[in-house]
Amino acid sequence: MSSVLEKRALKWIPLALVTAVALAGCARDGYYHDRNLDYTEAAPAPPLVLPETRNAQRYQDALPVPQAAVQGARIKEAADIRPPQSLAIGSGLEAEYVERRQVGDQSWLVVAADTGAVWPQLEAFAQSRQLGVQQSDVSQGVIVTSQAELRLQSAMRAGNSEVRCERGGQTVTNCLDALEEYLSARSASQSVTSSWNAQRLNTQQTLQIREQGDGWEAVIPQPVDRVWAELNHYLALDFTQEGQRDLLSADAENYAFLVDYMTETERGRNPLQVVFSRDVRQMSQEIRLVLQPDGNQTVLRAVNASDRAFTADDQRELIERVASYLR
Repeated sequence: MSSVLEKRALKWIPLALVTAVALAGCARDGYYHDRNLDYTEAAPAPPLVLPETRNAQRYQDALPVPQAAVQGARIKEAADIRPPQSLAIGSGLEAEYVERRQVGDQSWLVVAADTGAVWPQLEAFAQSRQLGVQQSDVSQGVIVTSQAELRLQSAMRAGNSEVRCERGGQTVTNCLDALEEYLSARSASQSVTSSWNAQRLNTQQTLQIREQGDGWEAVIPQPVDRVWAELNHYLALDFTQEGQRDLLSADAENYAFLVDYMTETERGRNPLQVVFSRDVRQMSQEIRLVLQPDGNQTVLRAVNASDRAFTADDQRELIERVASYLR
Protein backbone atom coordinates (compact mmCIF):
# COMPACT_ATOMS: atom_id res chain seq x y z
CA MET A 1 0.00 0.00 0.00
CA SER A 2 2.77 2.37 0.93
CA SER A 3 4.56 1.76 -2.37
CA VAL A 4 1.41 2.70 -4.31
CA LEU A 5 1.16 6.03 -2.41
CA GLU A 6 4.81 6.76 -3.06
CA LYS A 7 4.36 6.21 -6.79
CA ARG A 8 1.34 8.55 -6.87
CA ALA A 9 3.33 11.28 -5.03
CA LEU A 10 6.26 10.97 -7.42
CA LYS A 11 3.94 11.42 -10.39
CA TRP A 12 3.15 14.99 -9.25
CA ILE A 13 6.79 16.15 -8.76
CA PRO A 14 7.41 17.08 -12.47
CA LEU A 15 4.14 19.04 -12.55
CA ALA A 16 5.12 20.95 -9.37
CA LEU A 17 8.49 21.86 -10.89
CA VAL A 18 6.91 23.14 -14.09
CA THR A 19 4.44 25.22 -12.11
CA ALA A 20 7.23 26.78 -9.98
CA VAL A 21 9.22 27.75 -13.08
CA ALA A 22 6.15 29.29 -14.69
CA LEU A 23 5.33 31.34 -11.61
CA ALA A 24 8.94 32.54 -11.40
CA GLY A 25 8.60 33.87 -14.92
CA CYS A 26 5.38 35.63 -13.98
CA ALA A 27 7.16 37.37 -11.10
CA ARG A 28 9.17 39.30 -13.67
CA ASP A 29 6.86 39.72 -16.65
CA GLY A 30 3.44 38.53 -15.55
CA TYR A 31 1.13 38.97 -12.60
CA TYR A 32 3.98 39.73 -10.15
CA HIS A 33 5.79 42.37 -12.20
CA ASP A 34 8.85 43.92 -10.50
CA ARG A 35 8.37 47.71 -10.81
CA ASN A 36 12.02 48.39 -9.94
CA LEU A 37 12.93 47.26 -13.45
CA ASP A 38 10.86 50.09 -14.96
CA TYR A 39 13.50 52.68 -14.07
CA THR A 40 16.64 50.94 -15.33
CA GLU A 41 16.37 52.60 -18.74
CA ALA A 42 14.61 55.80 -17.72
CA ALA A 43 15.67 58.95 -19.60
CA PRO A 44 15.19 62.59 -18.52
CA ALA A 45 12.30 64.45 -20.12
CA PRO A 46 12.99 67.65 -22.10
CA PRO A 47 12.70 70.89 -20.09
CA LEU A 48 9.43 72.80 -20.05
CA VAL A 49 9.36 75.59 -22.66
CA LEU A 50 6.83 78.41 -22.40
CA PRO A 51 5.27 79.74 -25.60
CA GLU A 52 6.81 82.82 -27.21
CA THR A 53 3.47 84.64 -26.91
CA ARG A 54 3.58 84.64 -23.10
CA ASN A 55 3.63 87.84 -21.07
CA ALA A 56 7.25 87.97 -19.76
CA GLN A 57 6.29 90.27 -16.88
CA ARG A 58 4.13 87.54 -15.35
CA TYR A 59 7.01 85.05 -15.14
CA GLN A 60 9.89 85.95 -12.81
CA ASP A 61 12.26 84.12 -10.45
CA ALA A 62 10.34 83.12 -7.34
CA LEU A 63 13.53 82.75 -5.26
CA PRO A 64 16.35 84.76 -6.86
CA VAL A 65 19.89 83.92 -5.78
CA PRO A 66 22.52 86.70 -5.82
CA GLN A 67 25.40 85.79 -8.11
CA ALA A 68 27.65 88.14 -6.14
CA ALA A 69 27.67 85.66 -3.27
CA VAL A 70 30.54 83.65 -4.77
CA GLN A 71 33.73 85.53 -4.05
CA GLY A 72 37.41 84.65 -3.74
CA ALA A 73 39.53 82.54 -6.03
CA ARG A 74 39.85 78.84 -5.41
CA ILE A 75 43.33 77.71 -4.50
CA LYS A 76 44.46 74.12 -4.79
CA GLU A 77 45.09 72.69 -1.37
CA ALA A 78 48.70 71.68 -0.78
CA ALA A 79 47.98 69.86 2.48
CA ASP A 80 45.21 67.82 3.98
CA ILE A 81 43.19 69.94 6.42
CA ARG A 82 41.22 68.36 9.20
CA PRO A 83 37.52 69.24 9.11
CA PRO A 84 36.69 72.05 11.55
CA GLN A 85 35.07 71.17 14.85
CA SER A 86 32.00 72.95 16.07
CA LEU A 87 32.63 75.59 18.68
CA ALA A 88 30.17 73.72 20.85
CA ILE A 89 32.65 70.85 21.16
CA GLY A 90 34.75 71.40 24.24
CA SER A 91 33.71 75.01 24.69
CA GLY A 92 29.97 74.86 25.33
CA LEU A 93 29.45 77.81 22.97
CA GLU A 94 27.09 78.16 20.05
CA ALA A 95 27.31 80.77 17.31
CA GLU A 96 24.34 83.16 17.18
CA TYR A 97 22.09 83.38 14.13
CA VAL A 98 23.13 87.02 13.64
CA GLU A 99 26.50 88.30 14.85
CA ARG A 100 28.36 91.57 14.38
CA ARG A 101 31.91 92.00 13.15
CA GLN A 102 33.99 95.18 13.41
CA VAL A 103 37.37 96.42 12.26
CA GLY A 104 38.09 100.06 13.07
CA ASP A 105 35.02 102.10 12.14
CA GLN A 106 33.70 99.46 9.74
CA SER A 107 30.95 97.10 10.95
CA TRP A 108 28.87 94.40 9.31
CA LEU A 109 26.65 91.44 10.17
CA VAL A 110 27.29 87.72 9.74
CA VAL A 111 24.11 85.68 9.31
CA ALA A 112 24.06 81.89 9.75
CA ALA A 113 22.25 81.30 6.46
CA ASP A 114 23.33 81.40 2.83
CA THR A 115 22.68 84.30 0.50
CA GLY A 116 19.68 82.65 -1.15
CA ALA A 117 17.87 82.79 2.20
CA VAL A 118 19.03 86.23 3.32
CA TRP A 119 18.27 88.16 0.11
CA PRO A 120 14.44 87.93 0.45
CA GLN A 121 14.80 89.10 4.06
CA LEU A 122 16.73 92.18 2.94
CA GLU A 123 14.01 92.99 0.42
CA ALA A 124 11.35 92.56 3.10
CA PHE A 125 13.33 94.78 5.50
CA ALA A 126 13.60 97.59 2.97
CA GLN A 127 9.88 97.40 2.20
CA SER A 128 8.73 97.16 5.83
CA ARG A 129 10.83 100.19 6.83
CA GLN A 130 9.71 102.13 3.73
CA LEU A 131 13.29 103.03 2.90
CA GLY A 132 12.44 104.09 -0.64
CA VAL A 133 14.13 101.48 -2.82
CA GLN A 134 15.82 103.16 -5.78
CA GLN A 135 17.60 100.13 -7.18
CA SER A 136 17.60 96.40 -6.47
CA ASP A 137 20.22 94.25 -8.22
CA VAL A 138 20.10 90.60 -7.21
CA SER A 139 23.07 89.77 -9.48
CA GLN A 140 25.28 92.12 -7.43
CA GLY A 141 23.55 91.59 -4.08
CA VAL A 142 22.83 95.32 -3.67
CA ILE A 143 19.69 97.21 -2.64
CA VAL A 144 20.04 101.00 -2.98
CA THR A 145 17.65 103.07 -0.86
CA SER A 146 17.29 106.76 -0.16
CA GLN A 147 19.02 106.28 3.21
CA ALA A 148 21.72 103.67 2.65
CA GLU A 149 22.92 100.75 0.53
CA LEU A 150 22.28 97.19 1.70
CA ARG A 151 25.02 94.87 0.46
CA LEU A 152 24.98 91.07 0.61
CA GLN A 153 27.82 88.63 -0.01
CA SER A 154 28.94 85.22 1.13
CA ALA A 155 30.76 85.06 4.45
CA MET A 156 34.07 83.34 4.99
CA ARG A 157 32.48 80.28 6.61
CA ALA A 158 30.53 78.09 4.20
CA GLY A 159 26.76 78.59 4.32
CA ASN A 160 26.95 82.00 6.05
CA SER A 161 26.34 85.48 4.67
CA GLU A 162 27.67 88.97 5.31
CA VAL A 163 25.37 91.98 5.27
CA ARG A 164 26.50 95.61 5.21
CA CYS A 165 24.54 98.84 5.51
CA GLU A 166 26.64 101.68 4.10
CA ARG A 167 26.58 105.13 2.58
CA GLY A 168 29.58 106.23 0.58
CA GLY A 169 31.58 103.25 1.83
CA GLN A 170 30.97 104.12 5.51
CA THR A 171 28.86 102.10 7.92
CA VAL A 172 25.44 103.59 8.73
CA THR A 173 25.17 102.53 12.37
CA ASN A 174 21.45 103.11 12.96
CA CYS A 175 20.61 101.22 9.78
CA LEU A 176 22.84 98.29 10.80
CA ASP A 177 21.31 98.25 14.29
CA ALA A 178 17.79 98.09 12.84
CA LEU A 179 18.83 95.42 10.36
CA GLU A 180 20.42 93.32 13.10
CA GLU A 181 17.23 93.50 15.17
CA TYR A 182 15.09 92.62 12.15
CA LEU A 183 17.19 89.61 11.07
CA SER A 184 17.51 88.35 14.66
CA ALA A 185 13.73 88.19 14.85
CA ARG A 186 13.59 85.95 11.79
CA SER A 187 13.50 82.27 12.59
CA ALA A 188 16.60 80.31 11.63
CA SER A 189 14.32 77.45 10.59
CA GLN A 190 12.55 79.75 8.11
CA SER A 191 15.89 80.67 6.64
CA VAL A 192 16.87 77.05 6.26
CA THR A 193 13.59 76.30 4.48
CA SER A 194 13.98 79.26 2.17
CA SER A 195 17.56 78.30 1.45
CA TRP A 196 16.58 74.72 0.72
CA ASN A 197 13.94 75.78 -1.78
CA ALA A 198 16.34 78.23 -3.37
CA GLN A 199 19.23 77.07 -5.49
CA ARG A 200 22.05 76.72 -2.97
CA LEU A 201 25.42 78.21 -3.78
CA ASN A 202 28.83 76.66 -3.27
CA THR A 203 30.29 79.45 -1.16
CA GLN A 204 33.03 77.58 0.65
CA GLN A 205 36.28 79.50 0.42
CA THR A 206 39.27 77.25 -0.18
CA LEU A 207 42.45 78.10 1.67
CA GLN A 208 45.91 76.63 1.32
CA ILE A 209 48.16 75.38 4.09
CA ARG A 210 51.65 75.13 2.68
CA GLU A 211 55.18 74.45 3.82
CA GLN A 212 57.36 77.54 3.69
CA GLY A 213 61.05 77.11 4.55
CA ASP A 214 61.27 75.31 7.88
CA GLY A 215 57.68 76.04 8.88
CA TRP A 216 54.08 76.23 7.74
CA GLU A 217 51.66 79.01 6.85
CA ALA A 218 48.08 79.40 5.68
CA VAL A 219 47.11 81.41 2.58
CA ILE A 220 43.54 82.69 2.86
CA PRO A 221 41.88 84.09 -0.29
CA GLN A 222 40.31 87.07 1.52
CA PRO A 223 41.39 90.63 2.44
CA VAL A 224 43.19 90.99 5.76
CA ASP A 225 40.44 93.10 7.42
CA ARG A 226 37.83 90.39 6.97
CA VAL A 227 40.21 87.65 8.11
CA TRP A 228 41.25 89.56 11.24
CA ALA A 229 37.65 90.32 12.22
CA GLU A 230 36.62 86.69 11.81
CA LEU A 231 39.59 85.30 13.74
CA ASN A 232 39.16 87.91 16.47
CA HIS A 233 35.56 86.78 16.93
CA TYR A 234 36.24 83.04 17.07
CA LEU A 235 39.43 83.21 19.10
CA ALA A 236 37.55 85.25 21.70
CA LEU A 237 34.89 82.51 21.77
CA ASP A 238 37.10 79.43 21.77
CA PHE A 239 40.46 80.41 23.27
CA THR A 240 39.15 80.72 26.81
CA GLN A 241 40.72 77.75 28.63
CA GLU A 242 43.63 78.86 30.78
CA GLY A 243 46.60 76.54 30.53
CA GLN A 244 45.22 74.93 27.36
CA ARG A 245 44.33 77.69 24.91
CA ASP A 246 43.83 81.30 25.90
CA LEU A 247 43.63 84.57 23.94
CA LEU A 248 45.93 87.04 25.73
CA SER A 249 45.69 90.07 23.44
CA ALA A 250 44.48 91.21 20.02
CA ASP A 251 46.28 93.92 18.03
CA ALA A 252 44.00 95.22 15.28
CA GLU A 253 46.52 97.80 14.09
CA ASN A 254 49.17 95.16 13.34
CA TYR A 255 46.74 92.31 12.57
CA ALA A 256 48.19 90.05 15.27
CA PHE A 257 47.10 87.97 18.24
CA LEU A 258 49.02 86.70 21.26
CA VAL A 259 47.78 83.36 22.54
CA ASP A 260 48.80 80.97 25.29
CA TYR A 261 48.60 77.46 23.79
CA MET A 262 49.53 73.91 24.72
CA THR A 263 50.74 72.15 21.60
CA GLU A 264 49.71 68.66 20.60
CA THR A 265 53.29 67.50 21.19
CA GLU A 266 53.09 68.71 24.79
CA ARG A 267 49.63 67.24 25.33
CA GLY A 268 50.82 63.90 23.98
CA ARG A 269 53.74 63.44 26.39
CA ASN A 270 53.35 60.24 28.38
CA PRO A 271 54.12 60.06 32.14
CA LEU A 272 57.56 58.55 31.52
CA GLN A 273 58.54 61.41 29.23
CA VAL A 274 57.32 63.91 31.80
CA VAL A 275 59.34 62.28 34.63
CA PHE A 276 62.63 62.26 32.68
CA SER A 277 62.33 65.80 31.30
CA ARG A 278 63.21 69.12 32.88
CA ASP A 279 59.50 70.00 32.87
CA VAL A 280 57.71 67.79 35.36
CA ARG A 281 54.30 68.90 34.15
CA GLN A 282 52.66 69.75 30.86
CA MET A 283 52.93 73.44 30.06
CA SER A 284 51.52 75.87 27.52
CA GLN A 285 53.51 78.58 25.76
CA GLU A 286 52.97 82.01 24.22
CA ILE A 287 52.65 82.15 20.44
CA ARG A 288 51.95 85.09 18.13
CA LEU A 289 49.45 84.63 15.32
CA VAL A 290 50.35 87.15 12.62
CA LEU A 291 48.29 88.10 9.57
CA GLN A 292 50.15 89.59 6.61
CA PRO A 293 48.21 91.17 3.71
CA ASP A 294 49.25 89.96 0.27
CA GLY A 295 47.09 91.69 -2.33
CA ASN A 296 43.53 90.34 -2.05
CA GLN A 297 44.67 87.43 0.10
CA THR A 298 46.10 87.03 3.60
CA VAL A 299 48.95 84.91 4.97
CA LEU A 300 48.61 83.49 8.49
CA ARG A 301 51.75 82.52 10.43
CA ALA A 302 52.38 81.22 13.96
CA VAL A 303 55.55 82.61 15.59
CA ASN A 304 56.99 81.27 18.83
CA ALA A 305 57.06 83.97 21.54
CA SER A 306 58.47 81.78 24.35
CA ASP A 307 61.68 79.95 25.18
CA ARG A 308 60.06 76.55 24.77
CA ALA A 309 60.50 74.37 21.69
CA PHE A 310 58.03 74.98 18.86
CA THR A 311 58.49 72.44 16.07
CA ALA A 312 57.21 72.59 12.52
CA ASP A 313 54.57 69.98 13.40
CA ASP A 314 53.42 72.14 16.32
CA GLN A 315 53.22 75.13 14.03
CA ARG A 316 51.15 73.29 11.45
CA GLU A 317 48.82 71.88 14.10
CA LEU A 318 48.04 75.34 15.51
CA ILE A 319 47.64 76.92 12.06
CA GLU A 320 45.23 74.16 11.02
CA ARG A 321 43.17 74.69 14.15
CA VAL A 322 42.95 78.47 13.70
CA ALA A 323 42.34 78.23 9.95
CA SER A 324 39.41 75.88 10.59
CA TYR A 325 37.43 78.86 11.97
CA LEU A 326 37.41 80.29 8.44
CA ARG A 327 36.01 77.21 6.68
